[in-house]
Amino acid sequence: MGTEEITNRLKRIEGQIRGLQRMVEEQRDCEAILTQLMAARAALDSVGLLVADNFVQECVLTAEGNLARQRVGRVLELVFSRFSVPSRGNLVQTFKEEQNHDETGCRDG
Repeated sequence: MGTEEITNRLKRIEGQIRGLQRMVEEQRDCEAILTQLMAARAALDSVGLLVADNFVQECVLTAEGNLARQRVGRVLELVFSRFSVPSRGNLVQTFKEEQNHDETGCRDG
């Protein structure tokens, strides 16, 4: 997905945020505000994943060896640090351990 599409999505999110501000100023129903807030957050998360995908396509897949591994590790850290998934640290740690095994020539299996 290109820069223009990502920019357009961000502009739509900006409009959603302005709408949320108006809803708060008008003291609208809390449930309605929360619903719109969750929608805006989901849209922003979606854009974040698109940006991460673009990064992987442009920066990780074109790199070689250790540089590629470092970039994949960084992407995993950035993406999983955003989400409060209890196992995210384990996934990143597992990736780092596998990277260390690859560097030392040790492989399981």
